[in-house]
Amino acid sequence: MGTFWAEAQCAMCRTQVVNNVSQGDTSLAAGLNTGILYLFFTPYVAIAVVAYFWYKNAKVNEPKRTYSRTS
Repeated sequence: MGTFWAEAQCAMCRTQVVNNVSQGDTSLAAGLNTGILYLFFTPYVAIAVVAYFWYKNAKVNEPKRTYSRTS
């Protein structure tokens, strides 16, 4: 049931965008595209920020580590 509802929403959004663009108003289409790009890039930016701080923290703590060889 959820799949059909989601497909209906996509069709409704597409119809609304097509109607607005055919009347010469492209602001809704531009806003929808910006929203899609925002949702696409947000997880990658969050992962990059976490990776940066993890790397930075690992570099700071590197001298504290002791490597002992027992041969």
